[in-house]
Amino acid sequence: MSVVKIFLYPDPILRAKAKEIEDIDERVVRLAEDMAETMYVAPGVGLAAPQVGVSERLIVVDVRYPEGEKELITLINPEILEVEGKVNWEEGCLSLPGIKEQVARAERVLVRGYDLNEKERQIEAEGLLAVALQHEIDHLDGILFIDRISRLKRGIIQRKIRKIMREGPEGGKGDYNLF
Repeated sequence: MSVVKIFLYPDPILRAKAKEIEDIDERVVRLAEDMAETMYVAPGVGLAAPQVGVSERLIVVDVRYPEGEKELITLINPEILEVEGKVNWEEGCLSLPGIKEQVARAERVLVRGYDLNEKERQIEAEGLLAVALQHEIDHLDGILFIDRISRLKRGIIQRKIRKIMREGPEGGKGDYNLF
């Protein structure tokens, strides 16, 4: 396993619709392992393949770490089957470091996908897990959490990002990338 580069907004790969994975082979397993390692090091609670430059439908999520034991969920070709309720949750994103905003999401979701052993999984989730699954599946469709907030707030965030890109995260010229 190795830590890989996280692509940052406004990289075009973050806006592309990811393609379905046809074969769960050694390459996909290695990609999932690298994504998990990258997510843990970052640290984050989820990561989608487009965020590491691979336009394929693969996500990793772990909402328990670092507060508890690792409980990694890896889903290939995930899809949301059912949604229920509504909740506002403060979200951030590894592709938009330093940016957080309240986002309206479904309170509960039923998600279906495949694990690395090609076994179909259905996950009923609520709370942070439901939010994280929705957030990562959005990435597979080229949707960022800032697309789910008001135009005014999105404009403020985009100006802040342009300033960071121009001046660097510490206020001086510098690299905006995490890795």
